[in-house]
Amino acid sequence: MRYGDHDVLTGVDFDVSVGEVVCLLGPNGAGKTTTIEILEGFRIRSDGELLIFGEDPATAGERWRARTGVVLQSWRDHPRWTPRRLLTHLGAFYAPYGTPSRPRPWDVDELLQVVNLTDLADRKIGTFSGGQRRRLDVAIGIVGRPELLILDEPTAGFDPKVRRDFHDLIHRLSDLDGTTVLLTTHDLDEAEKLADRVLVLAGGRIVADDSPAGLAQRVGGTSEVRWTSGGERFVHATEDAADFLRGLLSQSGDVQDLEVHRASLEDAYLALSQQHEAGSAEQAARRFLEVTR
Repeated sequence: MRYGDHDVLTGVDFDVSVGEVVCLLGPNGAGKTTTIEILEGFRIRSDGELLIFGEDPATAGERWRARTGVVLQSWRDHPRWTPRRLLTHLGAFYAPYGTPSRPRPWDVDELLQVVNLTDLADRKIGTFSGGQRRRLDVAIGIVGRPELLILDEPTAGFDPKVRRDFHDLIHRLSDLDGTTVLLTTHDLDEAEKLADRVLVLAGGRIVADDSPAGLAQRVGGTSEVRWTSGGERFVHATEDAADFLRGLLSQSGDVQDLEVHRASLEDAYLALSQQHEAGSAEQAARRFLEVTR
């Protein structure tokens, strides 16, 4: 994807299976929202190929759109509407595209209960808090009972309980309804709790594609040994910390302040985020690739 002379996305290549929950993880400014907008058909890509349900989102029709649900980072609507009225209105557009296996739309009362808005069903949206508004955004995204649900930073503004309820909802949609879910986040903890697969985006490309456990295992093979000798501080990365320590201690009797730190996925991701947001996106991407090989 190119803006003028600047390439924003240069290597985003992946596929998603039916019923899979895939998280697009990356620091702010990595290109997550641009990727999502292209997948939704809201932004026209400058190059490359894309097929969802066998069609290009940029040219797909209403029947294709009825099979997808979208939760954007923000949504504009009339503040004088109530959730019940808005969801009933939007749901009606999906009714012609229902099937015996997936009737559409979702029953409004049931949906309000699922997103914990029953008590606010007839209150004007303009009076809602940020977290309440975000729950309504999620309801809007799933009112048509989508086969593919795309969410951009869906839990922004959620308190811990509402965030946990949202995670339960995603698992329900995937496990019981067979809904395929693709979501973006910069929160590693959320990705580990929700995703079957994590795609790490940095420097305009996918730099890792694995299960959360798989990524953690790949990173966890490296340890960092730190020590002081002769008043000088040393740091060494090694695959076998025990063997390195035996050699170090046998060669030098002056080893002080010895520390062994086993690398974690969180360490690698935090380093990626810090470098990326400091303006070193390409360097951050290369370093993350090195530690997750």
